[in-house]
Amino acid sequence: MENHAKQQLYNKLQSLLKELPWFVEEYINHKKRKLSAASLLNYVHDYKIFFNWLVTENYYSGELKDLPLELLESLTVQEAEQFLSFLQYQLHNKEVTVNRKLSSLKSLFNYLQNIAETRDLQPYLKRNVMAKLEFNDIKESMETTANKMEGKILLGDEYELFRQFIAYDYGNLHEGNKKLVNFHLRNRERDTALISLILGSGLRLSEVVNLNVDDIDHSKYTARVIRKGNKEQYVYFSKQAMDDLDEYLLIRSKRYQVEKTNKALFIAASMGPKGTPRRLTARAIEKLVEKYANAFGKPSVSVHKLRHSFATRYHNEINDVPKLRRQLGHSSIQTTMIYTHINNDDLKNAVDKMDLPKFNE
Repeated sequence: MENHAKQQLYNKLQSLLKELPWFVEEYINHKKRKLSAASLLNYVHDYKIFFNWLVTENYYSGELKDLPLELLESLTVQEAEQFLSFLQYQLHNKEVTVNRKLSSLKSLFNYLQNIAETRDLQPYLKRNVMAKLEFNDIKESMETTANKMEGKILLGDEYELFRQFIAYDYGNLHEGNKKLVNFHLRNRERDTALISLILGSGLRLSEVVNLNVDDIDHSKYTARVIRKGNKEQYVYFSKQAMDDLDEYLLIRSKRYQVEKTNKALFIAASMGPKGTPRRLTARAIEKLVEKYANAFGKPSVSVHKLRHSFATRYHNEINDVPKLRRQLGHSSIQTTMIYTHINNDDLKNAVDKMDLPKFNE
């Protein structure tokens, strides 16, 4: 099932590449060993937006797949800046999204100028306009980012309350809707185990989607995952998550009529009388969390916010940033440092004490 999902992504990738110039496919082939199919697909989508913009702005007329390298070499800095303005003001991309798309283009242009070469050992591009463009300067402090995040994650008692809500209270809340209650009863063990695992480990959505039954070590409370950069890692999760997983695994095969060859951990029910059970998709998990978060009264909670919730709780209880970095699979410790600014009770208490009357003065 996992290989099937990867094959589907690669099929989409190959289909898109047929619409784009030959040098894009060459670049993607160069990157295949280092990046996932999903990441490569994002790159290709970014390039298609850029090339379509060139056509719309009359820099080129013709099929995208025939777009010449010479056009990329002749673009001025001002023209390239206009594309970034198009992303921000017409497509309404946020600054961080504009930065990501610019990064995609910088990577392609760098390959064409500094890595790829012709038969006579000349670079594909002698001039790289993207190297002259600067990223948006996003000056948001860790404290600001943390404050924004704090209202959107689970803190304190909410952590266990949300888990209990999925396991029991959601069905009670909708007891007048028989269809909805039956659907909840059918899936509550699976949904509870899924949410509990993210809250008890901080796994990424893609990592949860790709988990197989055999990836769970029941004695060590670890899950084998493939992290960014195609790195294998065994990630610890909580005892509560293990208990919820055990309860789900007891009913998984019979409830969802799963064949022995289907190793996916989290299963979607078959659709229709002739449907077959399949791996729960990333979009299905996102919608699942959205459904429970809305009913719980905290609609801002998403799969990624559950990961943030775990990280915040881990830091508050253990206060070991290097260990948290490894648990989350961050490549940079700066990314992990954000959690040191969330729910900082020591700082809050110090500020609160400033308002107390000073009788001894």
